[in-house]
Amino acid sequence: MSAKSPDLLAPLDLAFWALETADHPMHLGALGVFDADGPSAAEHARELLAARAAGVAGLRMRIAGVLVPVGGAARVPAADFDPLDHVGLSAPVADFHAAAGELMRRPLDRGRPPWEAHVLPAADGASFAVLFKFHHALADGLRALTLAAAVMDPVAPPEERRRATRRTPADGTEAADAERASGPRLPLPGMRAVTLDDLDPRRYPGHLRSVLGGAAQALAIGASVARAGVGVRSSPALTSTATGTRRTAGVALDLDDVHRIRKVAGGTVNDVLIAVVAGAVRRWLDDRGDGSAGVEPRALIPVSRRRPRTAHPQGNRLSGYLVRLPVAEPDPLARLRAVRAAMDRRKEHGPSRGAGAVALLADHVPPLGHRLGGPLVGQSARLLFDLLVTSVPLPSLGLKLGGSPLTGVFPLAPLARGQSLAVAVSTYRGRVHYGLVADAVAVPDLDVLAGAFAAEVAELAEACRAR
Repeated sequence: MSAKSPDLLAPLDLAFWALETADHPMHLGALGVFDADGPSAAEHARELLAARAAGVAGLRMRIAGVLVPVGGAARVPAADFDPLDHVGLSAPVADFHAAAGELMRRPLDRGRPPWEAHVLPAADGASFAVLFKFHHALADGLRALTLAAAVMDPVAPPEERRRATRRTPADGTEAADAERASGPRLPLPGMRAVTLDDLDPRRYPGHLRSVLGGAAQALAIGASVARAGVGVRSSPALTSTATGTRRTAGVALDLDDVHRIRKVAGGTVNDVLIAVVAGAVRRWLDDRGDGSAGVEPRALIPVSRRRPRTAHPQGNRLSGYLVRLPVAEPDPLARLRAVRAAMDRRKEHGPSRGAGAVALLADHVPPLGHRLGGPLVGQSARLLFDLLVTSVPLPSLGLKLGGSPLTGVFPLAPLARGQSLAVAVSTYRGRVHYGLVADAVAVPDLDVLAGAFAAEVAELAEACRAR
């Protein structure tokens, strides 16, 4: 492939790009907290981030429209890229999450590479935080993690890092070069160049089966979405008229507590983490007077479908499970059993079926359809699910920036239009970190919800001990 060939956005990337409006940003984020190793640690961190960002090819890419396919877009190098336009240093702050909320409400500049890093020094000088913001069209959670890790301190000897970089570069450029050498770049997922073999009539039945299979999958997912909306029992607290405002909060829990609960109650760590969300929402609704009786909101649990060494290493490849959270159930262990049973059923059917696989429908929409239908789809998110609960994997190795150790990472998910709350969770070095993003007008009491997470884990642990 020539150097001028565009890196076309995958259908889901294009959908995310089209969904965003000026008054409703759709970027994701991560708030990393570091112990400061000196009074100038935050300033030094900003200098390092800017210097290292200049060498990461993935951070130089902006999103630009293309002529073919009509309505499509591609990642292209920004000729005027300046890392200092993307990396900022704020005045000292008393509350990292309060500052992050204000920054998350600001849309990314769509004319530049859509990412930012904000260094936030603590008022007491003992720590600092870095808020990374990435647009989904540039990077999903896994890709954003890779790009952020590329600007951290090295974690291996130089020679070992060089060997690892040749195998799996952080910015994906060398892997992409290898793929280009093996054959031409495909225009879009699901489309390919015509070859002489395609003229063989014996191949047509196979193509026909593929087309019919895709249509059948789309119809089945659509029917599942319709069924999932029957008898929905959500709460007005999870519904919001989009205001563009943002509030964030973070919760750090002991991973050993989660493992002890899992060993007694069964299931997976993820089952426990989702059940904790259900219990925390129950406590929050009761505390604010809305009540949890009869509430069973639909939680969308994203599932990555990315495969190693694919032709589109940067593209979003997501499906998901749609699970009704047992918020109305008063018994914490019964809530966990309900979550476990629901997740087991979804896993049995797989991530390519059911209402949670609605993201796969993006593959069946032409680029122009995403451009024209993006605003309408954005308005309909509330009809598809009530709450996003997503997990972001993190490396177990301790990371540092300028010698300052990373002590916690709070992932921050995009907030769908019409919804008041999104929850993301990750584990890092023996701790579970929940990142909460809310509409600041609809959820002024986000700190109350954050406090409910620790209370729910404590109640689950006590129930397990009693059992």
